[in-house]
Amino acid sequence: MINVLIVDDDAMVAELNRMYVARVPGFRCCGTASTLPQAKEMLSDPALEIDLVLLDVYMQQHSGLDLLPVIRASGRAIDVIMITSAADATTVQTSLRYGVVDYLIKPFQFPRFEEALNAWREKRKLMTNQPYYEQVEVDRLLHGASPESTDDRRLPKGLTAQTLRTICQWIDNHPGSEFSTDELAAAVTISRVSCRKYLIWLAQINILYTSIHYGATGRPVYRYRLVAEQYNLLKQYSQ
Repeated sequence: MINVLIVDDDAMVAELNRMYVARVPGFRCCGTASTLPQAKEMLSDPALEIDLVLLDVYMQQHSGLDLLPVIRASGRAIDVIMITSAADATTVQTSLRYGVVDYLIKPFQFPRFEEALNAWREKRKLMTNQPYYEQVEVDRLLHGASPESTDDRRLPKGLTAQTLRTICQWIDNHPGSEFSTDELAAAVTISRVSCRKYLIWLAQINILYTSIHYGATGRPVYRYRLVAEQYNLLKQYSQ
């Protein structure tokens, strides 16, 4: 089990992140810290196993950035994902220079959070018990995936493999269902605008059939269903 420490002075945000962590298999929240002194105390406790820190920047009386050199100086194999509303260039660049593995700008949807944790886990696996590396493995450590293996390069700009996988898995679990953008967006917990982009693309490559329905107000509602002959292609995007 991967142990995650959440450092955020907003109790509601910390609880939301804790719930998000619990939704990703293999991860668990090992503690929360609402101040930097509290976080430093927990990081210095050798009895507390910490693999990953979810760190906010804007803390009361402190900047979360001040925790990054402390983590590096500790010598412990702890990685950091920034989860913050700080989007200025200086903060982002400083975070990257300290080696943070991902940077999530609030607000964000759960699929992006899940993608960050899963991508970090894959990188961690590559770094564990590996005495030597091939070039393709070094490329994966530095860039996340090799040019030949990444799914995102085959997707239109703005679409990610992780969110597409989530959507296709839901469709795979409801193969005979007809659904609207709103219904699917609510089911997989992503925004309606984002969901519609994926559905349009799936319709363009003939995985989904689109029909238009007109309600009492005359506003058209697009509904989608799986093209049965394309089930095998859907399965490829579900894995």
